[in-house]
Amino acid sequence: MEMTIDFPGGARVDAHFGDFVVPTDQPPSGGGESSAPTPLATFLSTIGTCAGIYVLGFCRQRGIPTEGIRLVQRMRTDPMTHLVSDVQVTIELPAGFPEKYTDAVVRAAEQCAVKKHFEHPPVIRVDSTLAG
Repeated sequence: MEMTIDFPGGARVDAHFGDFVVPTDQPPSGGGESSAPTPLATFLSTIGTCAGIYVLGFCRQRGIPTEGIRLVQRMRTDPMTHLVSDVQVTIELPAGFPEKYTDAVVRAAEQCAVKKHFEHPPVIRVDSTLAG
């Protein structure tokens, strides 16, 4: 997979891949207009949305309605490094959710590919090249 990252103006930095564009921006304090999430917020949102895909698939396979189900993601930041040190994803289940599946739906969410990439991170290299 290849992505192209460009600078459409202001503090915006957008990622393009396939037919998609993922816009990012900075808050006014960072020189932006808050027209889109920051890159970090976009990155962190992939944890909960990926877990949500697995919860959705789990429920679909069993014919369980997803109304009233939601995932709440909370993060703690290390005050010294300002890096996220802890992520908690809580699956809130409605009263009518089958009790026999409460542990299994958590196990399904834990299969998330984003979570697995955090557990086994790729090597990230950055280089440059001059056009022409």
